[in-house]
Amino acid sequence: MTKLNAITDLHSPARALRLQHLLDHKTKPLGSLGRLETLALQLGLILGTEAPQLTQPQMVVFAGDHGLTAQGISLFPSDVTWQMVENFLAGGAAVSVLARQHGLALTVVDAGVAHDLAPRPGLQLRKIAPGTADASQGPAMTPAQCQAALDQGAEVVRSLPGNAVLLGEMGIGNTSSAALLMARLTGLPIEQCVGRGTGLDDAGVQRKLAVLRQVLARHEQAIEPLQALAAMGGFEIAMMAGAVLEAAAQNRVIVVDGFIASSAVLVAQALQPLVLQRCVFAHQSDEQGHARMLSHLKAQPLLNLGLRLGEGSGAALAWPLLESSCRILAEMASFESAGVSTADGDISPGQGA
Repeated sequence: MTKLNAITDLHSPARALRLQHLLDHKTKPLGSLGRLETLALQLGLILGTEAPQLTQPQMVVFAGDHGLTAQGISLFPSDVTWQMVENFLAGGAAVSVLARQHGLALTVVDAGVAHDLAPRPGLQLRKIAPGTADASQGPAMTPAQCQAALDQGAEVVRSLPGNAVLLGEMGIGNTSSAALLMARLTGLPIEQCVGRGTGLDDAGVQRKLAVLRQVLARHEQAIEPLQALAAMGGFEIAMMAGAVLEAAAQNRVIVVDGFIASSAVLVAQALQPLVLQRCVFAHQSDEQGHARMLSHLKAQPLLNLGLRLGEGSGAALAWPLLESSCRILAEMASFESAGVSTADGDISPGQGA
């Protein structure tokens, strides 16, 4: 494995105190903007300034196929992965619409799609292989493939400008990989990690559970984070984990979408715990295991809209909250500058009458 980039501790009592002072003295009752204030403080710490600005935000959707789908774990065929990649690039998918609405540059990354995609703007071809192997029969990827995916994820981040990365994904079968990684890295029973994915009925969920139990038993020795990732993960999840590690090393804001993107963060933070300081969790998805995964990560999502689409759709929907938090910190007047009386009736000298 290549050496991980150093990720610094953002904890700075002096800066945090200054940011909190600025927020507390805005023209509002103390703490009245709730989570926006917490978010503003986090963004100020990540970007190292009292007037944070989010520049050239990058929505990056990592796509890959999964050999495990041969076991009937998904409602949809694997061909949907490449078909949705085409939809992303044509501008017709939900994330495409939301990225346009919010001014997010959209990049789709072929991490391991089982289809030959034609080169074009907005698409990065970084295919490790045309889909992972069937994890019920052996490791999903070799250690070398896993490391290559991590490295390519880091390269994706290095290739893009800006100080914020929004994570999205596409891959039929990837809720199974995320559930497997969650079970192995959190120690929770697989039953608490598995959901309906693209819409399985009760019988389908039971079939999925049976397959995933078999996978966990086959790879019971894959305990360490990268061992588990190689044995049971997906190329798009591994590439996202590499992107998280690189973005954190660069002190970029990392906006995490739903269950699959969170599983990539789960792997990344197991390797480098300080990545979590740079992560903003956009929403709690409707996939059953996501609430428990967020709890394990001690993460508070911004939204809870019952989403389970993936693609980065929840990250895009949460984006305006990050922009608003920055503006509150940078542009909102203080009691002193506005000449507004504080709660005890004081007004700054020379301000007002």
